[in-house]
Amino acid sequence: MPESLGRRVAALRSKLGWTQQELADRLAVSRVAVSHLEAGMTDPGERTVALLAGVFKLEPHELVADTSYPVAKAERLPVVVPRWTEVEHQLALLENDLAWLERPGGADAEPLVVEQWDVRLAALAEEALDRSEREAVEEARRRLRARPRRPRP
Repeated sequence: MPESLGRRVAALRSKLGWTQQELADRLAVSRVAVSHLEAGMTDPGERTVALLAGVFKLEPHELVADTSYPVAKAERLPVVVPRWTEVEHQLALLENDLAWLERPGGADAEPLVVEQWDVRLAALAEEALDRSEREAVEEARRRLRARPRRPRP
């Protein structure tokens, strides 16, 4: 018998250390809806499966594969979904810029790049609704400010 989608969702949620409420907040649904989904009392609609897949960094068909999710609903799922939040995207861009600063000639641009990123991260911290994302942005700001300044050649 195939695994229930609810059990898979519960396992993925637990692996990330999230409560049902934290997952519900990310999906813009109620905690009760998450509870019913995980208990197998309801099958989520295509929109919710797409959101779940993105939150778990999977494609929708990967999430429902080999589960009891109805085939007719699975056929209507989008092929791909966004997997990264704006915060994750911006933090990846920051890491790229910091790596660029380590290259020859990067020290010349360092003060401007660091200043611009500090402003950008401050705005991002205010916009982030998720506690863990706010913490990630604040940690990036601390690391940015604590960077040893390289002397210009």
